[in-house]
Amino acid sequence: MDAKDKFTLGLELPTDPRWVNIAEKNIHEILVDHAYCEQKAASSCISLIVLYPERERLVEVLTPVVAEEWSHFERVIEELRKRNLPLLRQRKDEYVGKLDQIVKKGGSRDQQLLEKLLLNALIEARSCERFRLLWKNIGDPGLAKFYYELMISEAGHYKNFLQLAKEYESEETVMNRWREFLEAEADIMKTLDARQDRMH
Repeated sequence: MDAKDKFTLGLELPTDPRWVNIAEKNIHEILVDHAYCEQKAASSCISLIVLYPERERLVEVLTPVVAEEWSHFERVIEELRKRNLPLLRQRKDEYVGKLDQIVKKGGSRDQQLLEKLLLNALIEARSCERFRLLWKNIGDPGLAKFYYELMISEAGHYKNFLQLAKEYESEETVMNRWREFLEAEADIMKTLDARQDRMH
């Protein structure tokens, strides 16, 4: 990852280059996994709105994101249909499972909101990075265009979550905790098998 990408996404550790080759050879599994990632992203935004309905800015920002994430789910389903590939059952998401262990449990509602917003920001940032890799390296021109478009969208979502965090906590508090998330995520990435046919 070059300096510009690192500055934009903030990720401490780039994806192992071997992942792209595995992804291209297992595009059915990648698309299925991607579909469920989009569904979970929409559900996560809905959950935040339900849990924090009094946060007007949060509701304002995340309501259109719900629609956008669901439209991404529909677009991934369409890519499966183009290839006559079925939507398989959802598999366990080891990456998100490990990320969830970073989240501090307990604390005030405000503290829990910060944790949830930063978790979502991190997942969006990693998704954006992987979409970029697929756009740059996948041999299918249609999928390359598809992942370019989604990369742009995911980068916007990542920024939305960070900006919302700064609406409700000081920038110093947010960025200190964000750095802890990034460091922990880098350690997680080192433990994951680069040969996995997963989006994360």
